[in-house]
Parts: sequence; structure tokens; C-alpha cells
Amino acid sequence: MRKLLVVLCFSLLATVILPTGQAAKANTNFTDVGTTHRAQEEIYFLNNKGIVNGVTSTRFAPDNNVTRAEAAIMLGRAIGVKANKQDTNFTDVPRSNGASGYIKVMADKGIINGYPGGEFRPYATLTRGEMALLINRAFDWEKGSVSAAANKLVNLGIAQGMADGSFGTQNIIKRADFAVFVARSIEPKFRISSTPKPDPKPDPKPEEFKTVLYVNAGSDTLNMRKGPGTNHGVISKLKTGTKVLRARTTGSWSYIKVGNEVGYVHSSYLTTDSNVTKPATPGNKKLSDLVVIIDPGHGGHDPGASAHGFKESNMVLNISKKMHAYFEKTPIQAKLTRSTDTFIPLQNRVRFAQQNNGDIFVSVHANSCCGASGQETFYYSRTATAAVNPNVQQSKALASYVQNRMLEAWNLPNRGVKNGNFHVLRENTMPSVLAEIGFIDNAKDIQAMRTEAGREKMARALFLGTLDYYYHYESRKDVLPLYDTVGAKPSVKRH
Repeated sequence: MRKLLVVLCFSLLATVILPTGQAAKANTNFTDVGTTHRAQEEIYFLNNKGIVNGVTSTRFAPDNNVTRAEAAIMLGRAIGVKANKQDTNFTDVPRSNGASGYIKVMADKGIINGYPGGEFRPYATLTRGEMALLINRAFDWEKGSVSAAANKLVNLGIAQGMADGSFGTQNIIKRADFAVFVARSIEPKFRISSTPKPDPKPDPKPEEFKTVLYVNAGSDTLNMRKGPGTNHGVISKLKTGTKVLRARTTGSWSYIKVGNEVGYVHSSYLTTDSNVTKPATPGNKKLSDLVVIIDPGHGGHDPGASAHGFKESNMVLNISKKMHAYFEKTPIQAKLTRSTDTFIPLQNRVRFAQQNNGDIFVSVHANSCCGASGQETFYYSRTATAAVNPNVQQSKALASYVQNRMLEAWNLPNRGVKNGNFHVLRENTMPSVLAEIGFIDNAKDIQAMRTEAGREKMARALFLGTLDYYYHYESRKDVLPLYDTVGAKPSVKRH
């Protein structure tokens, strides 16, 4: 019976807040949220932005209790988090849990915590006091006690007390009320206009726009949005050099004022330098014009190495396609030299990269030799007499960042960044590396390779390695928001 209850709870969670495929579409016909419902405007506001769905296509279930998993997803989306299913550190939140990605990211950010013993309790209900704490942490307001968090929401016009004069910290919160509080946190127009009794102590963070900053978006314009995330609508576009006033930050987003307009922009595009004149991107190339070539090694009649029931060609194709999927969530273009088990001659791989105007080239392989273990990344260092790939320093830097991320992902022995005389590196005309993810014939290495979770980690690592290269070597600040798509941050500088 308990197992059935958990299954039912998860099924409800999936229909409540997890859209299948793309972001949720607005539902304009919740039969249980009519025009006279007290939370009608706020619920539809969040639904339009893909922050919350109904339990069915026509029912929102406003009186249902909110679970901890639902809270993690709703608040995550409200502050711009985008998270796929992934492994967590909680014993009761496996990767298969539809909320696992949001729970992992929100826990890593310190917004929502687990319980002693390693449990998260995703289907436990949420109290008003817990709601106050989570909202304050998510929007970077009051991070102290429950009472301080509750007072902060009251002061900002986000919440009110109960009829008995208390905040009702132990009362279970319902979906309609949670939607109201989240909508008010994002959009000030929903907040209570008549301020209740003041705090017994001064408000620690009044909503004042005091910090002077300047837009640094290079040759592009910066979107000022209605909420802290790319799922919120654009209010206006700001040019490089525009002066803004910031009140606060919410995660990676800044709440700013420009003239009479207020909204959110990603903090990575703001600077204290008033003399912002140089483009933020080398060569004025936009993110959407960048092309990453992903080259799954071998294929077809050339399976590469084989061991433990796995073929290198299939292994690296699986990882490469997962890597490609990460790029699909960003403006950067990614192109696969092969997407099926097909043999591609080496010269055709290089030609493909050149014909598609590749900016960097990442070839993915798995090693095999004598039971050896570990990871290594190759680049080509040309000789004085060879008329070959001139991008030596760029390739070496790219290899360093890719190698670092691979080591983070699987924690295998570090075999280093090395010079390799490989055709796809030597004959290419762009920064190029060949990543050996591990030894397919090694008993330890194959444990990381053989699972979907392990291969997902490696794909994420290769994706992040390329972002680190762009951020550090090419000094592109515009890639910073892309780290948010996987809940990560740039590595340390390594070149």
C-alpha cells in the first residue's frame, strides 16, 4: 500500500509541475480556478510562464497541499533554474524521480535542505513557515530564522498573517497560496498595497535601487525581463553602456531599474566600469554564431576498442549525442560528425568541421590497453616545417579545460594533457582536441562508462569544458548564463 501511495504521489507530481518535452504552455481553462477565485490572476501568471501546471489539462487543484518536491521545482523555475533528471545525494531521491534535477540544484544552492540520515522526503508537505524560509533563500532576502523570514514577506507585501494575529508557521500551505506568494515575489504588482504593521525590528533589506552598474553586452543587446529567468517575458533591450540601478540579486539575476522601468537581467552582463566601450565577445561574434563540432570516434565497420560487452563506437556516440543535447539548450550551435553507427573517414570529419564553419572541434574516444586506467586529452603541437593546424595555444587551453572536467565527472587517474599526432587534430583549422574518456577494458573505468548516469556525467563534463574554454581563454562573459542550464559555475583558470 505504501509503495502504491508513493507511485500515486509521483504521478501527481509529474502532472502538477513537470511538463513533458518543452516548457509548459499556458492553460486558460482551469475549471477549478474561475474568474472569482482569490488566486486566479497569480495562478494564470505562473502557468503562462511555465512555472506551474495543473494536475490535469483542466484542473489546477488549488486546495491540494504543496510537497517539498513541488516547492523545489516551482521555486527553481521562478529563479531561472533549468534542471534535467540527475543523481542526488539523497537516499530517497533517485535519478528517476522527476524532480531530482531541481532538488539537486536547489540543495546545492543552499535553498532547500534534507533531513538527518540523508533523506529529502520529497512527498512531505510544506508548512507556511518552511515556505517563508524557502522564498527568502531563493530570492536572497532574509536567511535567518523562520520569524525573520515571515516578517520579511509581510514587510514586502508578499504575505499576511492569520486571523489570530500569528503567521501560521505550522499550517500546511496549499497550492493556491504558494502560487500567490511566488507570483508576488516575482512580480511586485501582485503585492499587498496596504502595508501591515511594521516589523518589530528594521527591515534588513529595503527594496531600494542604489547600486550603480553598467550594461556590458558587447555588440548584442541585453534583455531586461519580467522575472529572474529566461522563461520570463522581455520588457526592453538595453545597449552596452546603459546605466542601471540595482536593488538586489536573485540567484544569478539582478533586479534593476532603468528610468521608470524595473526588471531582471543576468548579473554577468553588468559591470562597475562606466567606460564600457569594447565588445564583450572576441571578433564581435554572437553566441548564436558559434559552432562546436562534436566528433564521436570510429563507427560502422570500425568499432574501435571492445571489452566487457561494450563497443567504443557506440559508447562515444551515446556520450556525444548527450553532449549535443546540452548545447541545444543554449544559443551555441553544436554539430555531430555522425549521429548513427556509420563509418566516417578521418578526412571527411575534418572537412565536415570546416564546411560547417566550426569554431572548436572535440573528438570523443575511449582507450584500451593492457588494463591501464585513467583519462587523457590530446592536442596537436605543430612542428616548424609542418603546414598544419596553427591553433596550438588555443587547442592546448581547450584540452586543459576538457581534461579537468572529465576528471571531475568520473574521478579516474589523471593521465594528463598531451601532444598527439592525430589526423583530426593535425589537419584541422580550428582549436581541436581528442578526449580519451577512460579505458573500456579496465574494470574500474567501465563502471563509470556502463551506466546512463555515468555517460550523462561525461557529456555534461565535455559541455562544461568547452564553456570554460570560451569563458577563460576567449574572455567571453556571455557564456556565464549557460552554466545555469546545468547548475554549474566556471572552473578556475587553467591556461
